[in-house]
Amino acid sequence: MEKKICSYELLFVVNGEYSEEDYAAVKDKFVALINDHATESEVAEWGKRRLAYPINDVTDGYYVLANFKSEPDFPLEIERVLGITDGVLRYMTVAKSEKAAKAAAAPATEEVAAEPAAEEAAAEAPAEENAEA
Repeated sequence: MEKKICSYELLFVVNGEYSEEDYAAVKDKFVALINDHATESEVAEWGKRRLAYPINDVTDGYYVLANFKSEPDFPLEIERVLGITDGVLRYMTVAKSEKAAKAAAAPATEEVAAEPAAEEAAAEAPAEENAEA
């Protein structure tokens, strides 16, 4: 039986009151877990930011975004570990559809094609106004 591989995006927030070393240890724990159980992983550190609202009297957090491909049971396991790890304030895993993944790569080419059309429309607009006068 063939194993199904899906694309996922995981965002988690680590307590902002932690020192740089403590934050790095928590982040490295999850990056290692992702690298062990997933393929094509990409991790982006957003750094320390103010939370929209205090969580357990904490107002700052370190944000980490990870994109990876894995079997459907792995996100449940990583969320279980995130839930029992001290210092993790919030986390969210989203399954990305293949259609959305392709669309994320496509806008770069569509924007280039759309820009000249917008410039042509802007150039034609003043000419039409002068013709009416």
